[in-house]
Amino acid sequence: MSRVVVKLGGRIAAGAAADALALASAGHEVVVVHGAGPQISAELERRGVPLEFVTGRRVTSADVLEVVRESFRAVNTEVCAAIGPDAVGLSGDEIGLRAEPVPGLGLVGDPLPGAPAALVGALAAGFIPVVAPLAVHPELGVLNVNADEAAAALAVGLGADRILFVTDVPGVLVDGDLVAALPVDDADRMLTAGAFEGGIVPKLNAAVRAARRGVRAEIGETRVLG
Repeated sequence: MSRVVVKLGGRIAAGAAADALALASAGHEVVVVHGAGPQISAELERRGVPLEFVTGRRVTSADVLEVVRESFRAVNTEVCAAIGPDAVGLSGDEIGLRAEPVPGLGLVGDPLPGAPAALVGALAAGFIPVVAPLAVHPELGVLNVNADEAAAALAVGLGADRILFVTDVPGVLVDGDLVAALPVDDADRMLTAGAFEGGIVPKLNAAVRAARRGVRAEIGETRVLG
């Protein structure tokens, strides 16, 4: 039996929950981490709050964090309902996922590898933990963390065998072509050179981080090789 972390993008989270359930049904231990990017942006726009991103991360004020929490709660409920009675909803800040603040982004953190006891306990009891990507800092309190990075931190901390980034794109595109495999050194070089933009940047950064720590990382149909 292997341990797999599945990161579901907010745009497709509830619909893709069946993928996680299929892995669990095949005998794998599965942890789901979901985003809620489109839902957060839509609610902020409805409230007239400007959207601001830096290298794929959302600049987060206290008001934005309130919307982030509400949106995560809604998506978490949807994903748990789609998976069924085996799912247990968790929020990273409530189970002790730690993060270090990212300068210049407000209440945003860089999640640290960890294996929260509540998550490990849920796996041991045969459940599928569904984690909303919030974290805590001992001085700043709750921090918004990128879901891709949270998934990688949990994958490393839990000693997962695989991390799967399930998204609405087929994988990593280089010069418009889908690549089947991308070595981490090449990915690092291309990220540094600015070869990618948008949502693929945090996904690829997270995949590289996990792959370097021994976790098999896949973004759609692309495997990131450690």
